[in-house]
Amino acid sequence: MKAAISKFLRCGSGATAVEYALLATGMAVAIVSASKLVGTTLNVIIGNIAANTT
Repeated sequence: MKAAISKFLRCGSGATAVEYALLATGMAVAIVSASKLVGTTLNVIIGNIAANTT
């Protein structure tokens, strides 16, 4: 994956604003998905701790 991104960034013939926008959008979706997953997991963990300490 890293090699493909590196090759993409070095290639000057097809580097347009649309391609960079699509790349940025994909990265944003990945970040939002990961943060939502982490938030859900932390919510479950904190809920378990709270249930076991009462």
